[in-house]
Amino acid sequence: MAADGDGARPRTNQADLGALIAQLKASYGERASTSLAVREQHAQGFSFHDIRPADVVVMAKTEAEVADIVAAAAKYSAPVIAYGTGTSIEGQLAALEGGVCINTAEMNSILSVNAEDMDVTVEPGVTRKQLNEHLRDTGLFFPVDPGADASIGGMAATRASGTNAVRYGTMRENVLGLRVVLADGRVIHTGGRARKSAAGYDLTRLFVGSEGTLGVITAITLRLYGIPEAISSAVVQFDDMEGAVNAVIATIQWGIPIARIEFIDEVQMDAINRYSKLNYGLKPTLFLEFHGSTSGVTEQTTRMGEICDEFGGGDFQWTTDAEESRRLWQARHDVAFACVALRPGSQAMATDVCVPISRLAECVLETRKDIDAEGVVAPIVGHVGDGNFHVAFLIGPDDREGDLIIANRINKKLVERAIAMGGTSTGEHGVGQGKMAYMDLEHGEALDVMRTVKIALDPNNIMNPGKIFTI
Repeated sequence: MAADGDGARPRTNQADLGALIAQLKASYGERASTSLAVREQHAQGFSFHDIRPADVVVMAKTEAEVADIVAAAAKYSAPVIAYGTGTSIEGQLAALEGGVCINTAEMNSILSVNAEDMDVTVEPGVTRKQLNEHLRDTGLFFPVDPGADASIGGMAATRASGTNAVRYGTMRENVLGLRVVLADGRVIHTGGRARKSAAGYDLTRLFVGSEGTLGVITAITLRLYGIPEAISSAVVQFDDMEGAVNAVIATIQWGIPIARIEFIDEVQMDAINRYSKLNYGLKPTLFLEFHGSTSGVTEQTTRMGEICDEFGGGDFQWTTDAEESRRLWQARHDVAFACVALRPGSQAMATDVCVPISRLAECVLETRKDIDAEGVVAPIVGHVGDGNFHVAFLIGPDDREGDLIIANRINKKLVERAIAMGGTSTGEHGVGQGKMAYMDLEHGEALDVMRTVKIALDPNNIMNPGKIFTI
């Protein structure tokens, strides 16, 4: 990731920018920082894209402060970029035209827990792990798990999902309502705590996945779920990739209510073994998890073992030991670090396609052929229970430009293949800068409708400009 210092293309002239920064410093004191180190930190994320820092970073503590900061930025037509924990992948945090970065990390209060209704309302800076720790004694949990300890606001903004999505859904299904600061400083409330509504446009779904291009999320109401009575984890290895992926397809088609089903190819398995100190064979592998009653989990595990056996999966290993399960899933969550460790000093460029489950084996196998034809090391891993998988290309440090050329060539084929199969260029990471080139192919005329919505809500294009599509 090349640091670009003050390389953002300025939107606001120097006089207006100076006046804006002076106003923010007068209002927020040391919470408004123009330090280059602070600004670069807030422009980074888990991304291989170049760092483009904002002109000023402001630590907001309340919704009223967010509205005040946005109104000040709007006065000078300065861009606004929201920041949670900095775990975005597709360059969503880059201030391509300078402006103001609003850090919401200190907006981290859990506003209300409604255990009887199984919902919770939180501020955007609350993290996934913080929320589940708070909920532990209620017998409830929030299942959306993107791996990183991301902020709930950021997860809503990118429509995140993760390892549990095959059973519990993504942020799209689990956000009931939002509070959002719009580009003119107005605060609106969308949705509610009811499980369904037919009243008007579904604005909640509009903002979930908007990546900060329509407003800044300041509160989120979420669905909760009961902590399962029993949990078991399993590992099964296959002689070939096709058998592993076909076992996944059969599992979904048979309706087994599996909670997690993760595919790891032999290259990724090698990286995991090295990084997480495991000793599995270097074969295509499934990591599995089952939730339910004790008898239900036993039944699911037994049936899953039979399916895997039909497709060449041997030595089905399963456990109900909590520590063993934790170690297994921590290794899965650490795959990005494991990939980078294969080539020290590199950065991972992760693809993110999602296809109909019936086309999954074909898409994965064709992608592996493309990777092998280019002669590069690129592990494949994915939440294959819902057709979503990732290729990790290792970029740099010796030949960043050459690595990017190869990675983009393979990724172009992959995305075009996925879209032709009725899939999408991004299942969970979002568009940011990285997937913009494919939006017209995926959405066609609908992309112009998105632009119309964007212009209606943000006529001066100050909300995270240069992301998802251009205006």
